[in-house]
Amino acid sequence: MRWHGYRSDNRYLVFQCLQHTVGMESAKWRVLDKCHKQRNLAEYEGHLEVTPRLLQELIEITKALLELVEKLGPVRSE
Repeated sequence: MRWHGYRSDNRYLVFQCLQHTVGMESAKWRVLDKCHKQRNLAEYEGHLEVTPRLLQELIEITKALLELVEKLGPVRSE
C-alpha cells in the first residue's frame, strides 16, 4: 500500500482503510487486526494462542489482499 502512497503509523487505520483503498470487506480486515493484536501479545507478553482456523483465515485473506493490491497496478511517476 505504501507503494501507492498510503501511509499510517497506526496499524488499525491501515487495516480499516483496506475497505476504501482496495475494497476489502470489513470482516476480513478485522481478522488481520486480530492477528496483529495476537502477534503483539506474543511478542510483548509471551502469550501465543493461534488456532489452525485463524491461521488458515489469515493465509486466505493475505492471498486475497495480495491480488487486490496487485490490481492497483504500477505507480505512475510524476
